[in-house]
Amino acid sequence: MQNLVVARGTRPAQSVTPVMLEIVKGALSSAQSEMERLLQRTAMSPVIREKQDYFCGLFDRQGRLLIGTKLPLLGNILDPVLEFFPMEEMKPGDVYWYDDPYLSKGGVSHTPDQVFISPIFVAGQLVGFTHSWAHFLDIGGTHSGSTTPDATEIFHEGILIPPVRLYREGVLNEDLFRTFVRNSRFPDMIKGDVRAMMAAVELGRLRMVELFERFGIETAHQAFEQLINQTREFARARLDAIFTPGSYRFAELIDQDGHGTTSIAIRMTLTAANGKLILDATDTDDQTLGPINFLMHPSVVQMVFGIYALAGHPEFMFNEGLLGIIDEVKLREGSVIQPRFPASLGQRSVTVSRVTSACLGLIGVARPDLALASSSAYSANKLRGVFMGSGKVFLKTLAIAAGQGARPASDGPDAVYFLNQQNYPLEFAEQNYPLIMRQYAINQDSGGPGRWRGGCGVIREFAMISKSASISIRMSNVDYPAYGVNGGMSGRSGRFVLNPGTPGEKILPSLQDGVALATGDVLQIAMPGGGGFGHPFDREPERVLRDVLAGFVSVESAQEDYGVILDVESQSVNMAATREHRAAYRWPTKLFHRCRYFDAEEWWDHADTLSQSQHSRV
Repeated sequence: MQNLVVARGTRPAQSVTPVMLEIVKGALSSAQSEMERLLQRTAMSPVIREKQDYFCGLFDRQGRLLIGTKLPLLGNILDPVLEFFPMEEMKPGDVYWYDDPYLSKGGVSHTPDQVFISPIFVAGQLVGFTHSWAHFLDIGGTHSGSTTPDATEIFHEGILIPPVRLYREGVLNEDLFRTFVRNSRFPDMIKGDVRAMMAAVELGRLRMVELFERFGIETAHQAFEQLINQTREFARARLDAIFTPGSYRFAELIDQDGHGTTSIAIRMTLTAANGKLILDATDTDDQTLGPINFLMHPSVVQMVFGIYALAGHPEFMFNEGLLGIIDEVKLREGSVIQPRFPASLGQRSVTVSRVTSACLGLIGVARPDLALASSSAYSANKLRGVFMGSGKVFLKTLAIAAGQGARPASDGPDAVYFLNQQNYPLEFAEQNYPLIMRQYAINQDSGGPGRWRGGCGVIREFAMISKSASISIRMSNVDYPAYGVNGGMSGRSGRFVLNPGTPGEKILPSLQDGVALATGDVLQIAMPGGGGFGHPFDREPERVLRDVLAGFVSVESAQEDYGVILDVESQSVNMAATREHRAAYRWPTKLFHRCRYFDAEEWWDHADTLSQSQHSRV
C-alpha cells in the first residue's frame, strides 16, 4: 500500500473538474462522519457515548480547516500545537494533545475539552492534519466533574495540559499519560476515552491517505483550495448584503456569575466601511470572579456569522473560508470574553450563548426582515453522590434542552440541547443512577409568542433514591429571557424547584453548587423558551389551536397573547370572536422585545443602564 501511495500521491496535478470537486467534498464529509461515529461507539464516558459531546475535523498541509462543525468554538484547534511544534519537526506517528484554554488562546474554552491532533504524511510529505475533540467527564479539580459554579480560578477546574506530544513517532509517553489518568476520579473511563479519541484520529489519517492516493497530493490540495474559496466568497457576499455601509450596535446581558455579579453586558459594534467589516467588542463588561468567563478566540465570531450565512446551503462546507469573513475582531483583555489568567472558565457556555445572540442581534439591527429571535441556553447540572449498598461514587451530568428562537418563516425548534448533542434518555438515567424520572414534558407557554412562535423548553423532574447526594445547577435566561424580534415577544423564564407542590417547596438559585438532596427529594427543572418573531396576533388561529391541543400553548395564553378565542369543548376556533378581539386589543410593537418592547437605540441604552447599575466597568 505504501508503494501505491507514493506512486499515486506524488503524480502531477490534474485540473479539478466539478465532478471531482464534489467527490472530494463527499470524501471529507464521509471521513468526518466515520471518525465521529467511531469515537462515539468506542468511548466509555456517557458524556461522549450518550450526550455526544465531541467533534472531529481535518486540515490541509497549511493548517487550514477543511471540515469543521456547526459549533462556533472550534475555529482555532491547530494553531496552539503549531506554536510549540513547528511543522518541519513533525514525524509520522506523532500525536499532540492539549486542554489548556489560556496557552491555546481559546483553542479549547474550558479544561474538560481534550484535543488530540496528528499530522498526516504521504510519501514523506506532510499533507494535512486530523483531530478529535471531546468533553471528558472528570479531569480533577475541586469538584467531581471538574466544572463547578463554585470555581473562582482555573486551577479549581482540573489538570491543565499545555500543547504536548503524547506520541513521538508512534511511541506513547507513558509518564505523561499516567499523570493525566491519576488526576481523574474515574481513571478507567478516562483511559477508554483517550483510546477512542486516538482511534478516531488514526481513522481520519487513513481516510485522508486514501483521498490523496486516489487524486494525488497536488490535485487534492487544489480541490481543497476551491472548497475554501467557495465558502469564503459565498459567506462574505451574504454578510456584505446584510451589513451595508454604516455602524450597527447591540448589547446582550448575562444573568449572573454565581458570585454576586449580575447583569453582565456583552457590547458589540459592527462597522461596515471601505469594503471591510470590523467588529468591536472592547466595551464588553469586565471578567467576573465566577466561572462564566469565556476565553473567546476571534474565530468564534467569524464562525457565528459564517454559520448564519451558510444556513440552508448544504452545498458549502464549514471550513477555513469562514474564518476571515469579518476583517477584524477587536477584544479587550480583562473583559468577560477575554479574561486574564487564571480566571475560571468552567461555565463559559452561559456566555457563549449570549455572544451568539449578540451577533444575531447585530443582524436584526441591520436587517430586521432577516432577524432571528434569541434562543435560550441549555441547562447543565452535575449530580454527585454514593450508591447505597456498594458505596461506589457516581457522577451524573444532566443537560436539559431549552427552546430556540423563531425565524422569519418558521417557529423556533422546541426542546433543543446545543446543536447535535443529546439529552440522556430517561431509561439510561434510571438504569445507571439512583434516581427515578417523574416527569419529562414540554414546558407549556415557555416559547415566546409571535407570528412564528419561539420554541418551548422542557420540564424534567426526578426523585432521588440514594441515601444522599448533592447537585450543581446552572440555568441562564432567567433574569433576561431570550428576546423576540419584529413584534415577537421574549421567551419565558425557567426555574429550579425543590420538592414542588409540597409544604417544603423551594425555588433554587439559577447558578449554584452543593444543593443537598436527601432520599425522596424531588427536583424539577423547568427550562426557558426561545423568542418569537412577528406580532402574535398575525399567527394563524389554526396554528394556535394546534399548539393548544399539543400542549405547547395554554388556553389562557391563546387568548391573552395570540388573541385567539377557543371553544374548548369542541376543540375549535371561534373565528368571529377572534377577529373582534384582535381588532380591539392589537398592541403596537418595536424591533426587540424582552418583557417590553424596544427600538434598537432603546435596547442598547436599557442594557447599558442595567449593567452599570449593578457594577462598574474599568
